Amino acid sequence: MVRIDFPKMNYKLLRNIFLTVIVVLASYAIGYTSGYKGYSASLLEFPNVTIDRTVPDDKKELNFSLFWQVWDTLQVKYFDKGKLIPSEMVYGAIQGMVSAVGDPYTAFIPPKEYKIVQEDLNGSFDGVGIQIGFKGTQLAVIAPLPNSPAEAAGVKSGDLIMAIKDDLKDIDVGTMGMSTAEAIQIIRGPANTKVTLTLLREGVDDPIVTDIVRKNIDVPSVEVTYEGENDSVAYVKILKFSAETQTEWEDYIPEILSKSNLKGMIFDVRNNPGGYLQGAIDLASDFLEIGDNVVVEESGEGQRTEYRVEKLGRFRDIKLIVLVNEGSASASEIFAGAIKDNDRGEIVGVTTFGKGTIQEPQVLEKGVGLHITVARWLTPDGTWVNEGGLKPEVEIEDNEETEEDEQLQEALRLF
Repeated sequence: MVRIDFPKMNYKLLRNIFLTVIVVLASYAIGYTSGYKGYSASLLEFPNVTIDRTVPDDKKELNFSLFWQVWDTLQVKYFDKGKLIPSEMVYGAIQGMVSAVGDPYTAFIPPKEYKIVQEDLNGSFDGVGIQIGFKGTQLAVIAPLPNSPAEAAGVKSGDLIMAIKDDLKDIDVGTMGMSTAEAIQIIRGPANTKVTLTLLREGVDDPIVTDIVRKNIDVPSVEVTYEGENDSVAYVKILKFSAETQTEWEDYIPEILSKSNLKGMIFDVRNNPGGYLQGAIDLASDFLEIGDNVVVEESGEGQRTEYRVEKLGRFRDIKLIVLVNEGSASASEIFAGAIKDNDRGEIVGVTTFGKGTIQEPQVLEKGVGLHITVARWLTPDGTWVNEGGLKPEVEIEDNEETEEDEQLQEALRLF
């Protein structure tokens, strides 16, 4: 069990230390994998397990001898043979191979973690209610979910997650090198149990240690209410872009269209961590003209694909405001970027999270998953938001010292 004691130091220094260590580890990994020579040996401690060590012809130049040498040495020398579980060791080796790419969003996900990922997409689970991503290579909070234990505990968008502790699970670990799936598996747990997060926050010198009690969380994709004088503005909050988003949106369409005094719409994607690319495209298409560019996808092979509106939008002429903040990421940024670059509406709030890559999820054998970054995306005007975020035309902070939602009030004043 790894424990971390944090000395007093400022935010920038601690962040630089983490980045330096990550660079050193990456350099070590590169050196470690360079020099195999076709080594072959028997499986010494697991006679009932058959592992095929045959190397495919097109991979023989890589030489896997060092891998098998380490494997066999562990089985001979390691003192606790019960910990040498072949399937777990293979999963660990694959995770190391994938992480060597250096992209935190490209990840191998073993069965237990993959089940949790699917629960997130379905929107119902026991946990603390935070969406996790990366700032650089460090785990970070994209956004706490509304009315979640994490939000109540004061967790904020952009917080770096440095350590996770759960006494019931006997876990106290630092997060360096940890994938999002691994972090979620530790943070997730039965309702009414506690997990402790150690966070770093920009502008705060000392680490923030916060205890959070889990609860059952059921997150819808779409919520619609009405604001302004005589409820004349439809306020649409999109909490995520899941498989159900378009269906939930369609359920509200008749109600919105029936409003005879409707002045316009406010789309709130604050603290929306994103989700499915197609969900953002479908939703944006309801406000744009046929042929308008929604998003540009660029793959590593130099291929460029423009996703354009192919349907007649039902709200092409209605006044539109989009609310964003530092917790708006990925598909949320795609939606906001499409509205902004097509001059279809105004963006209000603060600069977004900045995630400009696209992952392709694959389900492999025995319930394991592989998420691969297959492309980057650009706004219609060619902006890549990665880590820089999307800047709104109307910049306004939400003062957390007051109960008023200043960003929403500013949006309403624009009608």
